[in-house]
Amino acid sequence: MTAQQLAVEYQRFWGGRPRLYRAPGRVNLIGEHTDYNDGFVMPAALEFATLTAILPRSDRRLRVRSLAIAQTLEFDLDEVDPHPRGDWSDYVFGVAVMLERGGCRLRGADIMVQSSVPMGAGMSSSAALEVSAGYALLAESGIPVDPIALAKTCQRAENEFVGMRCGIMDQFISCHGVAGHAILLDCRSLEFRPLPIDFRARLVISNTMVRHELAGSEYNRRREDCERGVALLSSALGPIAALRDVTEEQLERHADLLPAVTYRRCRHIVTENRRTLLAADALAGGDLRRFGDLMVESHRSMRDDYQISCPELDLMVDLALPLAGVYGSRMTGGGFGGCTVSLVDAGSVGEFKDTVARAYREATGIDPAIFTCSPGASVGRGEP
Repeated sequence: MTAQQLAVEYQRFWGGRPRLYRAPGRVNLIGEHTDYNDGFVMPAALEFATLTAILPRSDRRLRVRSLAIAQTLEFDLDEVDPHPRGDWSDYVFGVAVMLERGGCRLRGADIMVQSSVPMGAGMSSSAALEVSAGYALLAESGIPVDPIALAKTCQRAENEFVGMRCGIMDQFISCHGVAGHAILLDCRSLEFRPLPIDFRARLVISNTMVRHELAGSEYNRRREDCERGVALLSSALGPIAALRDVTEEQLERHADLLPAVTYRRCRHIVTENRRTLLAADALAGGDLRRFGDLMVESHRSMRDDYQISCPELDLMVDLALPLAGVYGSRMTGGGFGGCTVSLVDAGSVGEFKDTVARAYREATGIDPAIFTCSPGASVGRGEP
């Protein structure tokens, strides 16, 4: 659905000519699960985005309609003790709750949302919804938008209201995406550096079309594993805030302090931080082979140490790597299904898509969605 079509549907359903805001999903090139460990990540904003159509109301009611599921829900911004409902609306109302708690006096509004970000594919459809709705609510309430503050508020909504203990990456890239670029983000300082995607290559996303139910609970469990590792390593290393503060040499020297599973979780994070920094240097220097090798190392670490891959993701990577023009491939996102991202020579993309789709279909009976993506811009006004 285009922005124009959304505006027409809004007028038909709510009445009035809305203003539109858009926030992108993302693909993460390398640096997985490092964000909540104060580490380094390399996401790119996508052209796929969530659109929010909105008009303010004279009261403090929020009425929110999702076109994807044809459902309308209503909230009172003056509710004394708001609680999550356990559905999609928590991502919208949770952001409103956190904005209010942060001192923003919001106006009520009639909202309609529509997204082109694939759901459950590891492309941050939830963050795109949070950021799009949050930006729209602030703008329509006459409150200046601070992109870093908005990203932090949306992360807080997901952590404290929705109950998913995610890091800052997804919300940050939705607020700070740079067209044609990935960014290297330091999740501790929130300093970031745009990295242009080499014109010789394309980012190709392959959606396995599977999503295993373990995703939510196992995500939080991985974070608990990391926190356990920090607590145990602190007895030898002194006070450390996160696995960001641990070197590979220190981890190996004190591995006997950690249960086997905890050690493997920590090893992924510590080595993934190194890989991400090396990947940034490789991309900046035009060394696509080196960048691709680091992507493959990252996937193996997620598969073997962090144990967040699944047979369908492993198959998609295994199908990609032998093909001509493929520099590297890895799963992307929280894990247990969703997508892989591959760096492919521009002239080989067509053959890549046809070959991988056919082989995956033959092996699984599932038709994958495979597409090329171009890094897009950050949250802002939509059209018309």
